[in-house]
Amino acid sequence: MSILERKHLEIIAAVDELGSLTAAADQLHLTQSALSHSVRKLEDQLGTAIWRREGRRLQPTQAGQLLLAASARLLPQLEHLEQRLLQFARGERGTLRFGMECHPCYQWLLKVVAPYLQAWPGVDVDVKQKFQFGGIGALFGYDIDMLVTPDPLYKTGLQFEPVFDYEQVLVVSSTHALSQVEHVLPDDLSAETLITYPVSPDRLDIYTRFLTPAGAAPRRHKPIETTDIMLQMVASGRGVAALPRWLVEDNAERFGVIPVRLGPHGVDKQIFLGYRDADAQLDYLQAFVGLARRQGPESAKAR
Repeated sequence: MSILERKHLEIIAAVDELGSLTAAADQLHLTQSALSHSVRKLEDQLGTAIWRREGRRLQPTQAGQLLLAASARLLPQLEHLEQRLLQFARGERGTLRFGMECHPCYQWLLKVVAPYLQAWPGVDVDVKQKFQFGGIGALFGYDIDMLVTPDPLYKTGLQFEPVFDYEQVLVVSSTHALSQVEHVLPDDLSAETLITYPVSPDRLDIYTRFLTPAGAAPRRHKPIETTDIMLQMVASGRGVAALPRWLVEDNAERFGVIPVRLGPHGVDKQIFLGYRDADAQLDYLQAFVGLARRQGPESAKAR
């Protein structure tokens, strides 16, 4: 007979998230006595404590940390399996859950999703915004099914398919002095405020492929989460940014911004769709990959 049950993993995950047995019991729709009994029985069977109390909060022991790590890995997989089985029972094919590591690609994704939903009425689509910066772990953990990223990490068990090419450019106000040049050099940004998405510099192309190799840096680095706010800041002369050329050209007239090439040869990039090897044969997943290749931004051309 198995000692561990799913409810044990759900309990330890809820206690870790909420910090108390009472709050965990409420979330799991259990009485506190029933939850406490399950925990005591599990600890007796395991022969070790799962938590220790530090002040008012429960902290996992070494055994508890092992169970917590297992719950983070297994509970999403069980939930995913149950959803798939329920969808089969309803005559549906499945759900594609996306993680986005390409902030500007959300509008592009919407353009792909619309015809996809028409072509595949038995498949649902969802975007998990919380996995913007941890997409690889989310794929392995079955929290998402497909990752949109410009920077694939090739790991055993995952596949990445390139779907379109684009050029990363500097974005400046139409009144900025750099709007008159054919291309900028790294030192041209030394007096500028560089506006980027809230990602560490070692994951930003403007740093890794342009500034850092030249030993250059902007005067100031300002993170902003929203593309529209970023473009408004650039348009008002509060700084410059680095974005895909297709996005800048789509919004140039609206915001009064100009794309400028990074260096004499530009910075070429690709957008990839990543998914698990285990899902590679899913027809509806491969159909999305094929449609994505045909629905790249009109201005996203290999350069």
